[in-house]
Amino acid sequence: MYRYVCKTMLRRLFLSKKVSYQARLFSGNFRYLEVLNNENNVAIVTMKRAPVNTLNSELLSEISSVLTNLDETKCSGMVLTSFSDKVFSSGLDFNEMYESRPATIRTLVSTILEVIIKLYGSPFPTVAVITGHAPSGGCVLSLCCEYRIMVQNFQIGLNVVKLGYSTPLSIVQLMVNTIGHRNAELALTSGRLFTTNEALRVGLIDEIAKDRASAFDKANDFLNQFKVIPPIARHFTKQSMRRALLQDVSINGKIYVEDFVSLISRPKVQELIAAYMANMKNKKKNSN
Repeated sequence: MYRYVCKTMLRRLFLSKKVSYQARLFSGNFRYLEVLNNENNVAIVTMKRAPVNTLNSELLSEISSVLTNLDETKCSGMVLTSFSDKVFSSGLDFNEMYESRPATIRTLVSTILEVIIKLYGSPFPTVAVITGHAPSGGCVLSLCCEYRIMVQNFQIGLNVVKLGYSTPLSIVQLMVNTIGHRNAELALTSGRLFTTNEALRVGLIDEIAKDRASAFDKANDFLNQFKVIPPIARHFTKQSMRRALLQDVSINGKIYVEDFVSLISRPKVQELIAAYMANMKNKKKNSN
């Protein structure tokens, strides 16, 4: 049975950005993550790759390493969040997909599939505290968590079709599992980004929070309910619910990677990625 500190103490733990934790995991080992936990082994994993937590191979590898360690140390729960109050994660790093060698793209995609398997199949309960926009890969990370709490007035979704490439089958299934086949089909074929309120209505997120502090308070409430549930029973139930997707990614992952590499390498897709990168660069320049 999970052993948690009382609700008052956990609430104090979650509500502040500058929390006094009992222990810091992997101190000094990571470039793009901060990993903290309390004395009862609830971990808060914060992505901090400025400015928008773009998912490159290094950040994804760090997330993968953390998930392995939390599994080995029998973590009681995990909250995945962002240092930013504007962006949870902007998605995959286009610098590793534009004019890149196939090996570079292959490493990027293989690593995110590795993260999907570990996060989606984690034995401990997981919560995404979404403190900003979560398009593309940011949405994928959120979907892999069991519970999603999103701060008001942001957007979330899988918009990759607008860049000329399709959503990998495993990620399509993540959306179908979460919001149903019809809603997923309409969203993925149009590249729709949902507002916070829209995401709640279709089940893409589970709760709305007014701010970061409120979001962490809700995360505490979600995790706290499992203190009376035997961990092994919970784990087996979760695995039985998620086994089909996990087995598919494990068995067919190499095929999905090669298909993605082939698709991204197409000249037309490279042109669209270049145009997108130029647009983002201009927006950043104009905002300064």
